[in-house]
Amino acid sequence: MWNSLGTLVPSDIIAVIAKGGLIMIPLLAASLVAVTVIIERWYLWRSLRPREVDRTILTLVAEGDVKQALEVAGTSRHPVARVLHAGLQSRHLSPGTVMQAAAQAELRHLRRYLPVLDTIITLAPLLGLLGTITGMISAFGIVSEAGLGQPHAITGGIAEALIATATGLLIAIMTLIPYNYFRAKVEEMTDIIEERATRLELLLGKQEE
Repeated sequence: MWNSLGTLVPSDIIAVIAKGGLIMIPLLAASLVAVTVIIERWYLWRSLRPREVDRTILTLVAEGDVKQALEVAGTSRHPVARVLHAGLQSRHLSPGTVMQAAAQAELRHLRRYLPVLDTIITLAPLLGLLGTITGMISAFGIVSEAGLGQPHAITGGIAEALIATATGLLIAIMTLIPYNYFRAKVEEMTDIIEERATRLELLLGKQEE
């Protein structure tokens, strides 16, 4: 299983996976989905690194240059800028309500696919537990047919159970960390959007007085 350098070679990894039984198929599928979602979300948040565009927009509005603020907000793809842009476009109607609707749409986009990770975190250990049960059933079936004279066959069934359980737990643990990170980022962005939208609404209200 291990080569002379003490590393696990790919062929041995495949052998270990094969020993886990059929339950390894959905587990591997879940891991691929989790990795895909994590990479996609990571690129999204990397593109939304902290920028000063929202402060620029609010500064322009405070100075009375709403036209320039609209232009800056309209050319940005940042969620905060989009929300502020919606409020500026509806500044003579109900900017607060419009920004609330825009914020819900932006946050819905930021939360996209997080339920998938949440499901995998819950499902992977359960699939591993199912693999444990099927492996133990296989081991006890061998015992009932051949008695205790084939210890290697019995340990093979137990190994299948342990591999599936370990894989399910590993997938859940490795998915939980980025999931919590992305949730924290969404909550942080929610607070920023609410704070910036409130400031814009106050600035617009002062200009109408």
